[in-house]
Amino acid sequence: MPLTHRTTPYPHWEFSAAAGGDLLRLVPERGGLLSGWRCNGRELLYLDEARFADPALSVRGGMPVLFPICGNLPGDQLPLPQGCFTLRQHGFARDLAWELEELKGGDGVGLTLADSSATQAMFPFSFRLQLELRPEPGALAIAVLVHNPGPVPLPFALGLHPYFAVSSLAAAALEGLPDHCFDHGTMAPAATAPLLEQLEQGIDLLAEPGGPVRLLDRQAGVALELQAEAPFDLAVVWSDPPRSMVCLEPWTAPRGALLSGERRLELAPGQTCRLACRYGLITCLDRRSTPR
Repeated sequence: MPLTHRTTPYPHWEFSAAAGGDLLRLVPERGGLLSGWRCNGRELLYLDEARFADPALSVRGGMPVLFPICGNLPGDQLPLPQGCFTLRQHGFARDLAWELEELKGGDGVGLTLADSSATQAMFPFSFRLQLELRPEPGALAIAVLVHNPGPVPLPFALGLHPYFAVSSLAAAALEGLPDHCFDHGTMAPAATAPLLEQLEQGIDLLAEPGGPVRLLDRQAGVALELQAEAPFDLAVVWSDPPRSMVCLEPWTAPRGALLSGERRLELAPGQTCRLACRYGLITCLDRRSTPR
């Protein structure tokens, strides 16, 4: 069976692809976390294992799921006609236990999270999320199915927060971002190129690219390409020195979307939507190149 429980280097489930030796590591009880992805013999995700060992601390690494908000709300408060609810940064999906199963056909794994009394206390809506992860040759295909089983419309935003390991921040570069973006540091529009020059000092930006975005590791001679389908097509780039990692994240909406309405998604009762993206590994880059 490709889905196997392992105890080292930490308790997790391991999914082995049918061919190629690629594998996924999953910790469903820690926010449905994809904690590792090996592709073409290369470990692509960063994980702070020392921090991960303390369940009282938030995870730094893997691929946390952001739902029902991306970013934060003023004072962590979500005012609704039903009352005012406390909803902390990036929502609660990354903190709760998910159910794990092998997908039919054996080509990947599914992780499921549904509303509960605990989520209703923070976000008074019914929902069911299914995260589907399918390794492909040289890539990982990701789909999120969001279903509203409740009697009222479901407003939400959703994002993924993958931490990708790089040889060093000095070796990292990005291609495919537009000339202008939104700087989360200043909470204002900004030119993209000057921010990318600050990758080693730490950046946090949101952009609306017109196509794929590449995270290059010039020292290793590889790149990861994010291919995202609308409305899952906003891109967030975040670095956190001195960690040798860069987050390249697909979001559906900017921070505060549940309040501003900007790109906020809303599902009618009984409706389901599918959000999809793909990360492809590209090798044999010219290590002398210095694209920004």
